[in-house]
Amino acid sequence: MHKKPGDYFGTIRHMDQKVFPAKKLLGKITLPPDKSISHRSALFAAISSEISTIQNYSPAADPQSTLKCLAQLGVGVEKEGQTVTVSGVGRDGLKTPSEPLDCGNSGTTMRLLAGILAGAGIECEMVGDESLSSRTMKRIIDPLKKMGCEISARDGEYAPLRIGQHHGITGIRFPLPIASAQLKSAVLLAGLFSDEPVEVVENKQSRDHTERLLQLKSEPYGMGKIIRSSRADRIPAQNYSVPGDFSAASFWLVAGSIHAQSSIQLENVGMNPSRIAALKILEQMGAEIQPINARMEGKEPVADLSVEPAKLSSIELDPAFVPNCIDELPILMVAMCFAEGTSVISGAEELRHKETDRLAAMEEILVLSGAEIESRPDGMIIHGKRNFVPEAAVFPSCHDHRMAMAAAVLATRSNKISEIKDAECTAISYPEFWTHLQELYG
Repeated sequence: MHKKPGDYFGTIRHMDQKVFPAKKLLGKITLPPDKSISHRSALFAAISSEISTIQNYSPAADPQSTLKCLAQLGVGVEKEGQTVTVSGVGRDGLKTPSEPLDCGNSGTTMRLLAGILAGAGIECEMVGDESLSSRTMKRIIDPLKKMGCEISARDGEYAPLRIGQHHGITGIRFPLPIASAQLKSAVLLAGLFSDEPVEVVENKQSRDHTERLLQLKSEPYGMGKIIRSSRADRIPAQNYSVPGDFSAASFWLVAGSIHAQSSIQLENVGMNPSRIAALKILEQMGAEIQPINARMEGKEPVADLSVEPAKLSSIELDPAFVPNCIDELPILMVAMCFAEGTSVISGAEELRHKETDRLAAMEEILVLSGAEIESRPDGMIIHGKRNFVPEAAVFPSCHDHRMAMAAAVLATRSNKISEIKDAECTAISYPEFWTHLQELYG
């Protein structure tokens, strides 16, 4: 019987979502705006002395938390559809908020904004939801204190964060202990308020949106690079259109690769070299992905992508790739289930410190599907096969958007109906996910 629109997923009841088997996935998708760039564009526009017009700003919950916090700090924020106009107040124009700044579920909001506020010496309290309040902030607190910022936290590392006035901050040279764009950005943003240069030494490449959008100076240093910021750096206006989110694209790159009858086109995908390790990994596994119409949008490279079915092979993932595919690892684990042979992920212990313990969550999801896996403290071994047929199950999302979407892509290859619990969490990064999946069913 032909299914009507809505039949593939059924109704959302108690925010749980049915996923039917998919015989084919066909269509063209315009991806949601990149969250990382959306956050940064608004934050940097706020401390610029100019008016910025940001087009295609993300409507997802996390970047909207950033806008709400900026408004509390006295920054003029006007929204018209997905165009956001920010009237910058300069680095010395932020106001003391009358209430705590609620960062919601957004670690990017809390960590990057803490760098700005601690550098500026704005007295305030930063809070978050239960998930965010369980994530450590110690990594940013330690270097900010070393610079002379006044910042404290519950038990020394958890939100609420309290920021106070300081007596001037000093430059430091800070070697990144881990590859983390959020840690790097927090230190560099605080450095914008220092008369002395703040230097971040990065030995392993992490996302470089902050350096690109602020046009910060860097130079080779050892096996990596050194990036500098100080009060001498001009903060440019942020006038551009935000590219589509590569992390969102990764779900469709895997879905298109593992379905024998599929043809998916993705429009306006951000192709920043520090973000597309997952694309390189899928290509190494044999994926058929073609970039089309490569171009620049502001400081960021963009392209359209076409993905066709492929016979995937297993891979032993180089740990050096992990920092630049950390958000994509859950969906890459799904791809590995359909790749012939044994795949190995190591060096991914950072996944245990995300919205949930993503290694443990993906282990549960894959075991429920009948996949053959072995857990590791810092990764996973996956024994894949191209003809793998996942068992239908009620999959937990752990209220984590990437778990819900990875489980959904996995479930499309089952022979029976599956269900994703608490499926509304996809709105954190991809509000249109379920609609786009429905459209691909045709």
